[in-house]
Amino acid sequence: QVQLVESGGGLVQAGGSLRLSCAASGRTFSRYAMAWFRQAPGKERDRVAAISRTGRGAYYADSVKGRFTISRDNAKNTVYLQMNSLKPEDTAVYYCAATGKYFSGATTVADYDYWGQGTQVTVSS
Repeated sequence: QVQLVESGGGLVQAGGSLRLSCAASGRTFSRYAMAWFRQAPGKERDRVAAISRTGRGAYYADSVKGRFTISRDNAKNTVYLQMNSLKPEDTAVYYCAATGKYFSGATTVADYDYWGQGTQVTVSS
């Protein structure tokens, strides 16, 4: 069992930055690939970034490539999402998620075993 708790969301102006953190409980964090999803009102929950168990592999959605960076610290049981050059269209609830699958193949909500409660990110224009 893994429990995930996100933090770091908030209100920021367009062009600004935020860093999201997701702290995981338990001693098996390094066994899971991790991802960040986001869900805007009336839209589906989409994967924006994912990272392998070791941190050596990463995936980014085209919409955030070059602006967001996912990283993890297995010693601290934490995954991060650094978000730069934020745009109003980045406004959403952001969720971290854990999967026992290989990170590049775990593309949908159904592929993930554990979820955090979400943190709101609002980007004003």
